[in-house]
Amino acid sequence: MPHSLVLNLVPQSPIPSQFLEGRHLHALFLTLVSSVDQTLGNSLHAQKAEKAFTLSPLQANPLQASPRTPNPRRLQWDHRSTIAPGTGCWWRISLLDDPLFGHLSRLWLNLNPHKPWHLGPADLQITSVLGTPQSTQPWANYAPYTQLYEQASDQERNISLHFHTPTTFRQREHDSALPSAEAVFNSLAMRWRKYSNIELSENLAACIFPSYFDIHTEIVQDNRSKFIGCVGKVSYKILGDVDPTIIKQINALADFAIYAGIGRKTPMGMGMVRRWPNS
Repeated sequence: MPHSLVLNLVPQSPIPSQFLEGRHLHALFLTLVSSVDQTLGNSLHAQKAEKAFTLSPLQANPLQASPRTPNPRRLQWDHRSTIAPGTGCWWRISLLDDPLFGHLSRLWLNLNPHKPWHLGPADLQITSVLGTPQSTQPWANYAPYTQLYEQASDQERNISLHFHTPTTFRQREHDSALPSAEAVFNSLAMRWRKYSNIELSENLAACIFPSYFDIHTEIVQDNRSKFIGCVGKVSYKILGDVDPTIIKQINALADFAIYAGIGRKTPMGMGMVRRWPNS
């Protein structure tokens, strides 16, 4: 069952901007896992292939606008300054398979708000964990794969996706920031097939074509690497004489995007995507 969990955190000491990079948040997640299951933490650390989790960048003051983020709903991935102690923050963790959620349930159920966790030199307190939809927090949710599939429309031919953090795709030896239908839906289908026991038809993207896009490129970089990814909105349309089962599967994948993420480096904060209401 996919879960999208939101952790509310408060730093007890300053978080320097260099420790807000994806690799440091990835290390914090592995520390959380290892605190309840050291073997699982070691296994996830050693895993090189597709991972059963995604992480967001750390979000500070999500309901306040700033000159760099005039839209309070815009996600932050390019922190340029230190986060001060006492700043309200949140961090999204999505889990794609039941065993991983089961292992971590002890952590959420026995959360000690006074226990500090460490992000670089900073101490963090986890004050709460949200796992169900909230009016003020659209990233918290959960749904069994069967529910995602059964509730997916077999008639809706318009699919709109919002790429909230830079998204890029591996194409042979290089990366591409262009969210083509093949790149987007093949990425989603690969993760669905890995973690769900519900079969999908082959080559679902063959009938999907972009119909609207409002995107631009952004750079994600740390002291070791640099990636160029797209952010913004893209609408896709299912065209032609398409079986309702195929339409249903495509809609299920679009609804799955909030949990699975899309493209490369989703455990490092890239590829956070949600379905956007059709206009």
